[in-house]
Amino acid sequence: MRLTPVGSSQIPGGDVLLKHENHQRTGSFKLRGAFNRMLVMPESERARGVVAASTGNHGAAVACAARELGTTATIFAPTIADVSKLRNIEGHGGTIVQAGDDCVIAEAAARDHAATHGLVYVSPYNDPAVVAGQATLGVELDRQLDQFDAVFISMGGGGLLGGVGGYLKACRPEVEVVACSPANSCVMHQSIDAGRVLDLPSLPTLSDGTAGGVEADTITFDLCRRVIDHRILVSESQIAEAMRILLVEHHTMVEGAAAVTLAAYLAEADRYRDRRVVLVLCGANASQPVLHEVLGAHE
Repeated sequence: MRLTPVGSSQIPGGDVLLKHENHQRTGSFKLRGAFNRMLVMPESERARGVVAASTGNHGAAVACAARELGTTATIFAPTIADVSKLRNIEGHGGTIVQAGDDCVIAEAAARDHAATHGLVYVSPYNDPAVVAGQATLGVELDRQLDQFDAVFISMGGGGLLGGVGGYLKACRPEVEVVACSPANSCVMHQSIDAGRVLDLPSLPTLSDGTAGGVEADTITFDLCRRVIDHRILVSESQIAEAMRILLVEHHTMVEGAAAVTLAAYLAEADRYRDRRVVLVLCGANASQPVLHEVLGAHE
């Protein structure tokens, strides 16, 4: 796991800094939570191997952490998963098992496999050790920057936002925590509005890393409600334009979930004028078809 840099940018409006989790090993922040979850396991549990369900970043993180810690990882994925992302998981040492044509089916198969074989199932967000691992990003920001006014974080299941926001609110309560979500898939955002976790469908989104449902009993729901100061929804065209800006103008490789923070900032830039803002670029794992779509549409 790497300490990732915070860099300046030429994004107009305020003093906008970029936290480059897209430079993390495996290409996303997910490695933090996966490593921490496995480090706190009893060695006897870890030695038997771990199980996860994922179509991309979480699976690669679990596989990488398992290999580094001398154990194995079995990753269940639906048959519709992007082939390049499955190759990335395998490249980090994971064994892929395809189950069903939906993420819910793959997750159920993974949990059943873990229970049947006495293995630990590693959740992408609904686990205190995973959330604590993601919080290390907040620890880094606290050490890297003398002062900042707001941090923009993409919100899916809430593990990254809950962890980083929880840490920053403990040590820098004045920092505004901004939750950023794609309008096409914003289950946590809508659940916070409703005051309970909702079971809602999602439309396709470039921000596939934050897409999908939220577990009914997730610990991140209350965490997110406590630490979020402001929430912003962005459209697919806004995400695509933010990806293009980062790719072309900043020579920075990002996936859709990372571009959501820039899209959210640009949507409300006047609110943050003359303030120091950190945008967390949570990952770099965009598939080739998505890159063609984003750049081709602009041309």
